[in-house]
Amino acid sequence: MPSTKRRTRVSAKPRVSLHRILRGIRVFATDVDGVLTDAGMYYSESGDEWKKFHTRDGMGIKLLQKAGLITAIITQESTKIVMRRAQKLTIPEVHQGAYDKLAVLKDLIARHGLTMEQVAYIGDDVNDLQVLGAVGFSACPADGIPQVHKTVRYICKKKGGEGAVREIADLILAAQQPR
Repeated sequence: MPSTKRRTRVSAKPRVSLHRILRGIRVFATDVDGVLTDAGMYYSESGDEWKKFHTRDGMGIKLLQKAGLITAIITQESTKIVMRRAQKLTIPEVHQGAYDKLAVLKDLIARHGLTMEQVAYIGDDVNDLQVLGAVGFSACPADGIPQVHKTVRYICKKKGGEGAVREIADLILAAQQPR
C-alpha cells in the first residue's frame, strides 16, 4: 500500500482526500537529480558527464502529456543532458539553474492561469522543500532525505531513477479516469 503522509503546513487546512487532490492536478513538475535519476553523477576521464534516466519515468511523463497535463522540469543543475532528455520527452517547461524553484513555479502557473493546488511536484532534497510545502500534491522517491519524507503527502515505493515518476504519473492518471 502506498504511503500517504500529511504535509506539514502552518495553516490548518481541511484534509482533502488524495483522490480528489489528484483529480484536480493540471501541472506535473519534477526535480532531476535524485528523482528522474538515481542521484549519481558520473564523469568520464575526458570530462563527459552521464546520467541514467528510467524509460518508464519517461513514458509516465508522455502519458501525463497525452492526458492534457503540463509537464515541467525545475532543477538547480544546468546541463545539456537534462535539456536533451526534456527535448526527447517534449517537456514544454524546462527550468535549469533554478535556485528559487518556488518563484519559477509561481511564474509558470501564473502564465497558465492555474493555482498551486493544481500542481503535483516530486522532489528529493532540501532544495525542494519550499515547493513541496506549497503545491497541491507533493511526493518524493523512497530514497528522498528524511526531512523531505516528513514534508510530502506521498512517499513513493520506488527510488529516484527507478520509476518513482512513473508511480506518481500512474496515481494521477488513475484518479483522473472517468468513473
